[in-house]
Amino acid sequence: MAISEETAVNVADAKRHFSDLLGRVAYGRETILITRRGRPMAKLVPVDAESEKKGLAALRGWLADDDPFFEIMKGIEVERKRHRPRALTNRRKKAKPARRRSG
Repeated sequence: MAISEETAVNVADAKRHFSDLLGRVAYGRETILITRRGRPMAKLVPVDAESEKKGLAALRGWLADDDPFFEIMKGIEVERKRHRPRALTNRRKKAKPARRRSG
């Protein structure tokens, strides 16, 4: 996996120099962070970087087939969705009015 350099560019400059930015990303293996008022809004990354992420995502399910942990967790989630909170099942009894003392 190649390490790519990341450069921040504001939206106005990205509009003006979009073609150049694409070239830097595609051929220079650079990552461009597009910002608006200093806040990150989008990122231009080389296509190969995305395909590497998809490759790792494809491995996500292999553990679920062999490990009973995930089946147990799924059962817990189902039970929690069916469970009613105690606040709804144990309604408070109405408070009795305080007695006045006579005397």
